[in-house]
Amino acid sequence: MDKQHQSVLLEQAVQALLGDKDGFYIDATFGRGGHSKRILAGLSEHGRLLVIDKDPEAVAMARRIAEQDKRLSVHHGSYTALAELVEALGMKGQVAGVLMDLGVSSPQLDDPLRGFSFMQDGPLDMRMNTTAGISAKDWLAQADERSIADVLYQFGEERYSRRIAAAIVRQRQEKQISSTLELAEIIKTAHPRWEKNKHPATRSFQAIRIFVNSELEDLRRTLPDILEVLAIGGRLVVISFHSLEDRIVKRFIQDEVRGDDFPADLPIRQEELKPRLKHIGKAVKASAEELTENIRARSAVMRTAEKIA
Repeated sequence: MDKQHQSVLLEQAVQALLGDKDGFYIDATFGRGGHSKRILAGLSEHGRLLVIDKDPEAVAMARRIAEQDKRLSVHHGSYTALAELVEALGMKGQVAGVLMDLGVSSPQLDDPLRGFSFMQDGPLDMRMNTTAGISAKDWLAQADERSIADVLYQFGEERYSRRIAAAIVRQRQEKQISSTLELAEIIKTAHPRWEKNKHPATRSFQAIRIFVNSELEDLRRTLPDILEVLAIGGRLVVISFHSLEDRIVKRFIQDEVRGDDFPADLPIRQEELKPRLKHIGKAVKASAEELTENIRARSAVMRTAEKIA
């Protein structure tokens, strides 16, 4: 594992996930392998783990581990392919658990060449998969002002989205915005009210990253697929890092715990609603001890559910 990378809620996530040591598990967001290594350590020689990641660097690391451990298989791409991969393996309805550790990893943030950071200068990329899709630079060069404002507002909850979008469009008419610090400076200058202890570009960079990588759309699309591939008793464990992700996960689990959506006044017993999930414990956050070692865990929320039908 990268020295600078610390997997958030490592023990809690793996403990919540692992029920069958002989089972087939999926780490849908390999990252730098912290959770995957701990999962492998908890599996028997018959257990198996499929890992998925968009990031070529993450996939290269995973493949190095797979060369030494035949229980591990690796897929380069989005976790939206999860159902297709499971179907190809003949494991639909037999997956013992799926882990999702959402968002951007510390190595991605810390490498200025990836373009995620507003604190270090680098090319304005922001793609998790650098071999596919449109970069932040290219999108900002062609998107209209309203589209930019909508992205900043919807995915970053940036209240000054219109003002910032207008500043971006004005600047690009003079010169293409191609570096992270260029964009950060434009946002900083346009932002009229800075939050205490938060860089004014924080929300905008988050929003552009989420949009460029289709993060929320992919999450909404994949959660129902996970439910279909899980075995009865199989678990879904999701670690989210901001309210938009967590809201999607929370709502999905609540809907599947409740079951069919009938009017509240109909005389129907709970079991007739056909719930498919049950909650396992409450939402988990990082302990004070973990926060002293890894400040990036401060916004992490972990939710666990188990398939019952």
